[in-house]
Amino acid sequence: MSIASGLHGRHLTRRLVQLYAGLTLYGVSSALLVRSGLGLEPWGVLHQGLAEKTGLTIGVVSIIVGAVVLLLWVPIRQRPGLGTVSNVFAIGLAMDGTLALVPDVDGLAGQVPLLALGIVLNGVATGLYIAARFGPGPRDGLMTGLHRLTGRSIRLVRTAIEVVVVATGFLLGGSVGVGTVLYALAIGPLAQFFLRRFAVPEHEADDAAPAPRPDSGGSPLTPEPDSGGSPLTPEPGSVPSSVAAVTPEGAILRP
Repeated sequence: MSIASGLHGRHLTRRLVQLYAGLTLYGVSSALLVRSGLGLEPWGVLHQGLAEKTGLTIGVVSIIVGAVVLLLWVPIRQRPGLGTVSNVFAIGLAMDGTLALVPDVDGLAGQVPLLALGIVLNGVATGLYIAARFGPGPRDGLMTGLHRLTGRSIRLVRTAIEVVVVATGFLLGGSVGVGTVLYALAIGPLAQFFLRRFAVPEHEADDAAPAPRPDSGGSPLTPEPDSGGSPLTPEPGSVPSSVAAVTPEGAILRP
């Protein structure tokens, strides 16, 4: 996949809208998790910890980390798509913008609804940008690249990456809490549900989708944007074939 791949087809406008709506909403949802104060998704823990230590905003840290992870694609021979590069910048900008508008919340009466809204919106965002089929986020591409390179299962690779990410973020001062656990439990089913709702119908995808990659492999996913969470384990046949059959995102989503 190249950055320009997939930029054709009868439903290009719809896919582009889905991509950028999803990435923006992902940044918004991540910001709501921050404001809830009840724990962040795994990569969010790392971003917050680095922000605490560097004095940078969490959105800027997210952009920097995304760019660094993208550089790690070079030795493992992963190729970015438009969605991959857009992911690096759009989520961080949306996150900082939302944090500037939404104040801190005190008390469980305000924190719990923010946490729930953040997790649900994150699932919506994941379904939107994955179904757009413009390439995986930097962190998910790192996961699938290491899976292909090492021959280890996606579940093992993702678990190893996220344990390191959460532990490092926690040691740096990132927020780990009940929200982190709830996110891990809920994001898979939510993302799978919304992916089905936003997927381009199969007969429409034939004109727009890039050719299959022989090295993509099959595996479960969580969102990214990069965002962390527990791997999705969809039921057989639950991933729309327009996504599952032909894209790196489909390789992540297939059981």
